[in-house]
Amino acid sequence: MRPGKLIGIFILAAIAAGVMYTIALVVSNAQTTREQQVALDPFYTPPEPIPAELGTVIRSEPMDIEVDGGSAQRILYVSERPDGARAVSGGMIFIPDSPAPVQGRPVVAWEHGTLGMGDACVPSRSTDPTADMFTFVGPMMAQGWVIVATDYVGLGTPGPNQYLVAQSEVRDVVNAVRAAQKMPEANAGDRYVTFGHSQGGHASIWTGHLGPEYAPELELLGVAAAAPALNLSEIASAQWDTAVGWVIGSDLIESWPTYYSDLPVDSVLTSAGRDSSQRLAAECIKQSGLEALAREKFGQQIFAFNPLEDLAWKDSMLAQTPPVMPADMPVFIAQGTSDEVVLPWPNAMIQEKWCDAGSTISMLWMGDVNHQQAAHVSGPAAVDWIADRFAGRPAGRSCDVAPPVAPVDPS
Repeated sequence: MRPGKLIGIFILAAIAAGVMYTIALVVSNAQTTREQQVALDPFYTPPEPIPAELGTVIRSEPMDIEVDGGSAQRILYVSERPDGARAVSGGMIFIPDSPAPVQGRPVVAWEHGTLGMGDACVPSRSTDPTADMFTFVGPMMAQGWVIVATDYVGLGTPGPNQYLVAQSEVRDVVNAVRAAQKMPEANAGDRYVTFGHSQGGHASIWTGHLGPEYAPELELLGVAAAAPALNLSEIASAQWDTAVGWVIGSDLIESWPTYYSDLPVDSVLTSAGRDSSQRLAAECIKQSGLEALAREKFGQQIFAFNPLEDLAWKDSMLAQTPPVMPADMPVFIAQGTSDEVVLPWPNAMIQEKWCDAGSTISMLWMGDVNHQQAAHVSGPAAVDWIADRFAGRPAGRSCDVAPPVAPVDPS
């Protein structure tokens, strides 16, 4: 056999071995993930009946993660659906090691972004629970604040999950704060601030509107958000035929009809969308995102047309876009200029509109920061802003500084 041919055989054999190893590794990891989730299932299984008192902590257990200056527990607590039916949400609570003040510890309610609807995607059930929180958990522990982080009803617990539905999100956020108050070791007081990323930013900002009426016994001092999905109609019009449309659209298709019962589904989807949306929604965002990019490359779309051309979809998106924040509710918004998911110009529109209406809004524009980095980069600034709220210092406005991007669709 010629040397060249022999070398070629060795190369092919090495490639084949590498492919087989990769396949084996993927299969092994998937099996490990399944085993981990099965082991966690009993913790997230609700009792029958579910306790009536909102915020009841059904169970809790320590989490095996390092927390600088504090400790973490996994929790299962009572929330409710918009119709008042009791439901359960998982979540996490981070408690400082330092002694609590007499009036109780201030509470920060953290709301995570879009991660996918599968059990393994949920922060409290994942192998990296603080992946989106690592720049601010330690500083918040050093400040002596309790952090409570909802998973949202239907993520890791019986569904449905009502993704980007404010009437569900706000209940889960506020009832997580109530849950923190019911844990003696947390010594949580009645003052709280919200902070969320992406979808969680939508939940955080909406809590500024709905939270005080929903929980008048709690004192909400301000709401903060990193790359929040606020201007839904503008985002949808720009992203419906992109890879982002596949990821976000799949979650919307699975969740919004459970709240908006007359919302058409099949008529707004392509055949590929009808075949794939349910499966994609159940995958974690890294997997669904890779498939979405591949589908975009091959010219596939989840929606047959811009869903805003359908009146029911248009009305739903307008209803889930938060109105101008009242001046007495301070708001902090951080937005990266390189964000390709929650595009910067729709939030520049929010800044302009809310400033004109008199909102007490502080905008942090982050140059060359993408969507995934938004919470990490803005975390330290958010901690400073939240500290001012708990200290009772006046909230500033950044309306005299124009956004670095024009508040119009560049296309």
